[in-house]
Amino acid sequence: MKIVVLDGDVINPGDISWAPLEKLGEVVIHGHTPEDMIVERAAGAEVLVTNKVPLRAATLSRLPDLRMVAVLATGYDIIDTADAAAHGIPVCNVVAYGVDDVAQHAWALLLELCNQVGHYDRAVKAGRWGESGDFCLWDRPMAELWGKTMGIVGLGSIGQAVAAIAHGFGMKLLADEQHKKPCAVPVEFVPREELFARADVISLHCPLTEGSRQMIRAERIAGMKPGVLLLNTARGGLLNEADVARALETGQLGGLGVDVAATEPIPPDSPLLRAPNCIITPHVAWVPKETRQRLLDFAVENLRCYLAGRPINVIGGPGKL
Repeated sequence: MKIVVLDGDVINPGDISWAPLEKLGEVVIHGHTPEDMIVERAAGAEVLVTNKVPLRAATLSRLPDLRMVAVLATGYDIIDTADAAAHGIPVCNVVAYGVDDVAQHAWALLLELCNQVGHYDRAVKAGRWGESGDFCLWDRPMAELWGKTMGIVGLGSIGQAVAAIAHGFGMKLLADEQHKKPCAVPVEFVPREELFARADVISLHCPLTEGSRQMIRAERIAGMKPGVLLLNTARGGLLNEADVARALETGQLGGLGVDVAATEPIPPDSPLLRAPNCIITPHVAWVPKETRQRLLDFAVENLRCYLAGRPINVIGGPGKL
């Protein structure tokens, strides 16, 4: 069986082994694949492995040997799943591989907004503390989180991990009542608009759908507490980035920490690049080696189950065996 990896460098720059995948067939690994080379490189493959290389209907129709698509991610919007299902091709994604690392990254963003560690480190190394003559160099506000309220939009596995950390910091927790579910720590479920109005910190952990696209926009921001801190480690399209940048400039938003952008990589004209109190990391919450190893292991298990005649994590139908 021929297995073609279309963009292997994205998850594996060389620090984890492809051996578990190579035990399942003849494996060809491409570091990156431009769209105009997908069909050529995928020719004859029974299994395609992709992280962000798109497989649209026009491409799938030109791959008669294809039997399965393994997505090295949770999101699968790069795949025309309806067309794949129509051709009997199961598309299998990987879920819950990056729960703790994404929660950790969300908190890294929040703590940086509150404690300004990077700013003060740069200030000290630039000699500003020594030049100040004071025991304390303090030129930016800092914030204590204990007793404040965090609103979590999307109380799935990542949202719950973020909630557990917030509870440890002594924060009160709100979550959207539309998605009420058991949680290991005390959470008050409220209507979404109430969550936005009461929270001191808002952390987004919901999928990007037509209903959630640009949920953070001017009219909603206007109903938030002045100075609220906003975190987004989910999908960039949840924000109207122009509205968010304006709110940062006026102080209605006290700070923004994001690991995602509406367009990735972020374009040089993005308003967020010039906004104050804005921390942007380049979609790296999932990058720890342990996380990428889990991602590959789960994808290999998807393929093993498919070969055994019991496919799992299939989107868009059971597919053909």
